[in-house]
Amino acid sequence: MKKFFFSLDTVLGYKEQVLDGLKAEHARILMKVRECERAIEELEQLHRDCTAEFRKNQLNGIKISEIHTYENYLESLGLKIKQKQEHLRKLKVKEEAKRNEVVEAKKETSSIDKLKEKKRAEYDKTVQKEEEQLIEEFVVTKRAMAKLSI
Repeated sequence: MKKFFFSLDTVLGYKEQVLDGLKAEHARILMKVRECERAIEELEQLHRDCTAEFRKNQLNGIKISEIHTYENYLESLGLKIKQKQEHLRKLKVKEEAKRNEVVEAKKETSSIDKLKEKKRAEYDKTVQKEEEQLIEEFVVTKRAMAKLSI
């Protein structure tokens, strides 16, 4: 019997390559999301630390110019945090879209994979039937030969 051949193997290979590429892109976007989240956390911690230092200095007495410096710095940190949060929001939208692409590509490869498994099962069943038929023919021939030699 000829070897199992699945006509959509090249398509399946292509779809798997596309899926791998999409997974890699998704992983890169997730990495950017995590980096952005860490940057926001660092900026927020810096803002908290600076606020605490500012309050401490206010209790001990501070020059008006230093107050303005603190206020400007804290305002600038606040703006940076908002910009990073907006960037994070855009990255999350991008990540969601890429995840959906990965899911769709996975569905496509999965459907072709299931078809391949079904065709393979049919092929295996046919091979088994042919082998059983050959064995049966062999047994019948052997019995016929045994009867002729008696």
